[in-house]
Amino acid sequence: MVHDTTVRSSTAPPVEDLTRPVAPTPSADPGSVQKVRRRRRHPPMLVAAAIVVAAIALIPLGFILGYTISIGPSTAAQLIFRPRIGELLWNTTRLTVGAMTLSIVLGVSAAWLVERSNLPFRRTLHILLAAPLAIPAFVNSYAWISVLPGANGYSGALLVVTLSYYPLVYLPAVAALRGLDPALEETAAALGLSRWRTFLRVVVPQLRPAVFGGCLLVGLHLLAEFGALQMVQFPTFTTAIYDQYQSTFNGPAANMIAGVLVLCGLLLVLGELRLRGRARYARVGRGSARPAVRARLGRLRIPSTLYVFAIVAVGVGVPVGSLIYWLSVGASTHVDTSLLITTTMTSVGYAAAAAAVAVVFATPVAWLCVRHPGKLSTVLERSTYFGNALPGIVVALALVTITIRVAPAVYQSALVVIIAYIILFLPRAMVNMRSALGQAPPVLDDVAHSLGLSRLGTFRRVTLPLIAPGIGAGAALVFLAAVTELTATLLLAPIGTRTLATQFWSFSDSIAYGAAAPYAAVMILISAPATFLLTRHARSGLIE
Repeated sequence: MVHDTTVRSSTAPPVEDLTRPVAPTPSADPGSVQKVRRRRRHPPMLVAAAIVVAAIALIPLGFILGYTISIGPSTAAQLIFRPRIGELLWNTTRLTVGAMTLSIVLGVSAAWLVERSNLPFRRTLHILLAAPLAIPAFVNSYAWISVLPGANGYSGALLVVTLSYYPLVYLPAVAALRGLDPALEETAAALGLSRWRTFLRVVVPQLRPAVFGGCLLVGLHLLAEFGALQMVQFPTFTTAIYDQYQSTFNGPAANMIAGVLVLCGLLLVLGELRLRGRARYARVGRGSARPAVRARLGRLRIPSTLYVFAIVAVGVGVPVGSLIYWLSVGASTHVDTSLLITTTMTSVGYAAAAAAVAVVFATPVAWLCVRHPGKLSTVLERSTYFGNALPGIVVALALVTITIRVAPAVYQSALVVIIAYIILFLPRAMVNMRSALGQAPPVLDDVAHSLGLSRLGTFRRVTLPLIAPGIGAGAALVFLAAVTELTATLLLAPIGTRTLATQFWSFSDSIAYGAAAPYAAVMILISAPATFLLTRHARSGLIE
């Protein structure tokens, strides 16, 4: 995003310094000096709570590393360096690279047409292009397989995952295009560059951080994807781990595959950092950037419109149409209403509990990071993000093994399911909580303390109302992710417990497509509001 910067006077203090506690002068009261120093120290209880949260988030990673060390290098090498691992690595790599490439093509082209051209129906198309985020990938896979049984193997997997995850590139690309200063493109055109060369040499470099960030999300989702790939019968690391666990409960083999998968995720993150580069694209100067003039498509207007509508048709039309078809004419469309209500309530209950606990867990870490910055707070905050880079199958495998060995009483209990959700989705709450706290001036806390309010009273009456929107956004994101989670729930849910995702998986796995359709429809209905909110802010920029 483009930001304005202005030159500060050498005598004016930086703006950010105005919100920090002012250091006392030498003539100030010594008691006030001690009070300021005490406030700047890391509160012991807050640090202890943040350490507990970070330790829980690092359980899967620590388990994999500890297990690898315990079995010894020779056994680990035998389990890793074998033909099956090479086959899985090849499948995972080519699927990830292919999906990221196609996501760039679809996402960037659609973003430019919607944001920078006179394409008709832009506001509606913008919402529809982001709509696949409301459809779980395994539901999308179910839709294609049910209407096109031959959509399996690599081609089917590439089709399904690309249509499910290209919005992760499209949305950042739209935001980046809206933030670019059109003066740069006008200058390039004045120097004699054609429109195409201006796009390649001026626009594309500025889109690089957004596009590669979106590709990183696509890649991490693919490394974690299980249901969609299992349906199209395309083996990857995630499906192999699940098969090992389900068939023979082969702990060593499954854990070593999980270790390779974690390494792949780490390489993907490092590769994204390398490709993104360190260049800055901030605008320098006074005033605000003007909106770009939309390009006239001319004779390409109709083909471009058909192209975008085709993306929407295959990304949204096929899964929604498939659900409508199986709900109306499927041979197995008899709906057990009581089971549907029970699974819905179970999913909502688990997701609501996970959202509430995730917000509570995120609070001490975010507070420590924002109000008491330092190396310790940074390390603790970054530790909570590892779970987001681990597939649900890896988290579930770690929790299964640990609970069986250490706490068998909680094995396959609701508590373990909620812990898995927290490990997987805590970063969603953390990002929103940290952003909200960063926008709450700490000077208000000082004023409240000076008026006699306790720390708890200050938090309840001053800070909490200011960060409430961030808390709500983080809780909503965790809720929506947990309510459609499949892999960890399959392995960890108590015997007899059914959620929307697991019941859908049970029916679709037995080719009862009509019976599975109502559960998929409910998941989409629950997820749709979040997708709508993702596009709410952007829609205002699409008005002429």
